[in-house]
Amino acid sequence: MSSTDYPSNRALAWLASVIVFVTLCFRLGHLPLLQPDEGRNAEVAREMKVAGAWLVPSYNGVDYLDKPAFYFKAVALSLAAFGDNETAARVPSAAFGVALVVMVFAFGRKVHSTRTGLLAAIVVGTTPLFLANSRTVIFDIALAFFVCGAIFAGYLAEEAEGRTRRNWYLLGAAAAGFATLVKGPVGFLIPALVLLVFQRIEGRRGVWKRLFAPVNLLGFFAVTLPWFVGLSFVHKDFLHYGLVEESFNRFTTAKKFHRSEPVYFFPLIILATFVPWSLLLPEAAVATWRERWAKHRADRLCIVWAVLVVVFFSISQSKLPGYILSVTVASGLLVARLLDAALADPAGRAGRIVSRATVVFGGLCLLLALVAVVGAKYIPSLAGPLRIPVADAAQLGRCAAPMIASLAAFGGCALLARLRRNAAMSFLCLALFAPLFVNVNLGVFDVIFGAKTARYLARELPALPPETELACLECFPNGLPFYLRRTATLITKDGDELTSNYILFGLAKPGAVWPKNLVPLAQFETWLAARKTAVYLIVRLEDRAKLESVAAARGVPVKTLPGEYLGALLPAPGGS
Repeated sequence: MSSTDYPSNRALAWLASVIVFVTLCFRLGHLPLLQPDEGRNAEVAREMKVAGAWLVPSYNGVDYLDKPAFYFKAVALSLAAFGDNETAARVPSAAFGVALVVMVFAFGRKVHSTRTGLLAAIVVGTTPLFLANSRTVIFDIALAFFVCGAIFAGYLAEEAEGRTRRNWYLLGAAAAGFATLVKGPVGFLIPALVLLVFQRIEGRRGVWKRLFAPVNLLGFFAVTLPWFVGLSFVHKDFLHYGLVEESFNRFTTAKKFHRSEPVYFFPLIILATFVPWSLLLPEAAVATWRERWAKHRADRLCIVWAVLVVVFFSISQSKLPGYILSVTVASGLLVARLLDAALADPAGRAGRIVSRATVVFGGLCLLLALVAVVGAKYIPSLAGPLRIPVADAAQLGRCAAPMIASLAAFGGCALLARLRRNAAMSFLCLALFAPLFVNVNLGVFDVIFGAKTARYLARELPALPPETELACLECFPNGLPFYLRRTATLITKDGDELTSNYILFGLAKPGAVWPKNLVPLAQFETWLAARKTAVYLIVRLEDRAKLESVAAARGVPVKTLPGEYLGALLPAPGGS
């Protein structure tokens, strides 16, 4: 392919628009809310909408301060506009995802070219980690949007002078403020760390004075202080919890947050969740330093950004894939630069890198297709790794055919592109993998999400009158209140079922007063005897004996429910 065959900007723009829409927005509400995060976050937003309590979020009627309120407000506004459903709950994440892709395009166009911006938009939008966070009710995509905005603004500020520089810095300070309102101190720590280290490497002096200028600090605190100060007046313990328990201890303590992973966790996450673009990343990073086409200050920013974020969170004792979501943006820009050079000159170094990566990608697809064929009989053994019931894992066998066919098709196309030495075909093969593979194999996600949701549990429950109390004994299907549009009483030892560190923190304090929706397990019999209305009690399958004992004493049957739960409608004393 010659440089004259390079795709036009218009063609790339259409391709980017279709890919981003299909990847981030198409059938947004098809899958049910995943437990625990999606179900919990959607319910917090629903309760915020119902109560109009914009300052203090609550979960199942209990104050929930594990995260600031900004993202919950965004979801609550979406629910108010579009109704209490999965699509509405996910619209804010999709909107932040699309907005971030547009921001990546704008930055790439400004510092490089329109083509680089379009290629970067495609790469970022089709990175599996990015699309997963853009399609779920979770904070990380909103955090990434503002963190990336702060980094881009800080970079552009140093490329300008005078009033333009001040405006960029002020915009970056505001973005860091909103990032802090999404997920706490990490919202300003990451942009500040990346910009200071990068500018130091570039040899620029006095950057820290401009970055932390009084007007920038004023802009940052104007965004963050109203909510933090207001909440601190209502909850005196919030500052200690937010700064010490939720931030410092999360970074330094592993066991408490159940997120301990080895130090090499994030490199493996990049390899697995940036596919297929992760196959280009190592050589793209090396080429940044060696090739004339890649020797640009913005490229060096992306390398420093990616390395610092990975190192920062690798040091942390608490690790989750979403922590490095902004690295998809830095990596996407680097890969886009490589693709731009490869499409312009397929015979050059960049073209050879893309060609080699395409061969590896094709080989991996064919190998995985073969593994799926040979290992079909072992599919039930996936129940453990996927954390789903064996019966649900067995259903995955029915989804094997589309997966095998799609992997084989992509493998064949990738090898054909290499055989023809067609850089454009290689790019299309890599770019279309995520949107097509996900949509062709929705059956797999239906099974996995279906085994980890409260949607079907809610559908199987009998219609409960408002006066009937819904109660959960040592269990709490996290999305159930959202689907039923009502809270439940939780009988618990310590409140751990709510998956809220703040609630655990509050209940563990000496002399803590339990909220009315939480009942100490030791008081279960007393609480049940005191009910004035009927109670629908839900337990896990392993607690069948407890429920059967209670139900038998009242002469009512026990019903098997989806998700390995059991339920029984217990009449009030005296049958009233």
